[in-house]
Amino acid sequence: MRTVLVCAAQAPFIVGGAEILVSELKENLERRGFKVDVANVPFKWYPVSELVRQALAWRLLDVTESNGTPIDLVIPTKFPTYLVRHPRKVTWLFHQHREAYDLFGTAYCSFTEAPEDRQVREAIHAMDTSSLSECRSIFTISRNVADRLARYNGLPGTPLYPPPHHQGRYRVEAYGDFLFYAGRLDRLKRLDLAVDALARVRGGARLKVAGSGPLEPELRKQIARLGIEDRVELLGFVSAEDLVALYASCRAALYHPLNEDYGYVTVEAFLSAKPVVTTNDAGGPLEFVTDGETGVVTSPDPDAIAAGIDRLWALPEARLREMGEAGRARVADITWDHVIDRLTESIR
Repeated sequence: MRTVLVCAAQAPFIVGGAEILVSELKENLERRGFKVDVANVPFKWYPVSELVRQALAWRLLDVTESNGTPIDLVIPTKFPTYLVRHPRKVTWLFHQHREAYDLFGTAYCSFTEAPEDRQVREAIHAMDTSSLSECRSIFTISRNVADRLARYNGLPGTPLYPPPHHQGRYRVEAYGDFLFYAGRLDRLKRLDLAVDALARVRGGARLKVAGSGPLEPELRKQIARLGIEDRVELLGFVSAEDLVALYASCRAALYHPLNEDYGYVTVEAFLSAKPVVTTNDAGGPLEFVTDGETGVVTSPDPDAIAAGIDRLWALPEARLREMGEAGRARVADITWDHVIDRLTESIR
């Protein structure tokens, strides 16, 4: 039996998409007959001065064997797990530390122009380039992540899309009177932009939001200030059954994060045969959404998004279904068997 160690990093008491993906990777490796464990080292992204020290903890780990048994394959996932040493290291890159890369200089970054912060950024770039160069292969969860890796570190990555959490359960029931978003409510998802857009729509569209996060109090205040409580509904956490049902009955999904790594919302919506409204700076969603074919793509401002929503609302159900089915065809090949085949091909 081949042994595989998945490397993960997690902030204590925070569980998100990356943590769920690691769990499902382990489960599907085991389903295929591998003996699997997860090495999970606590990690937090603040303060900036501690990032390098925390990252180097992975460099000190010895994961070549366990109880005298060699580990056949090590699969790092996100920063800084790929600093681990192993002769058979195949990274499935969820993302790097984006504040040191594409988010630097934006409102979403904690790094400043101070010399100390610059040194930390340079150290992260050097560590990433060096440790990822050691890999037998580098796979990425999207083309967008691969493009960042090539741009900033000069390294090639092969996109390997992860299936969504409830694959096999998505369905289509109706094309209702609401847009749907599912996910964490934080600043990078830009739900405040969606709320502003809903205040401007003319066609009667509503928005249902499933999820929780630090932006929730601000969103509730924004909704009340704009007087659109009848148009935007924050549902909080919903069960798996309710999540699938919401996708099944929405008219379309609304998803316009900033330069997203991948984004399950797009794939989940397409598997539910629903078009997606997104923006031209959304990153990962643009690998699947084509304006007028599988959804609507606008510029990232409330008026443009509102106009895009109204354009979608004016379409007959037959056209919506056609767009949704085109989306479903685009994601039909995203399967766990394909992911496991590629990640383990060097030891089979």
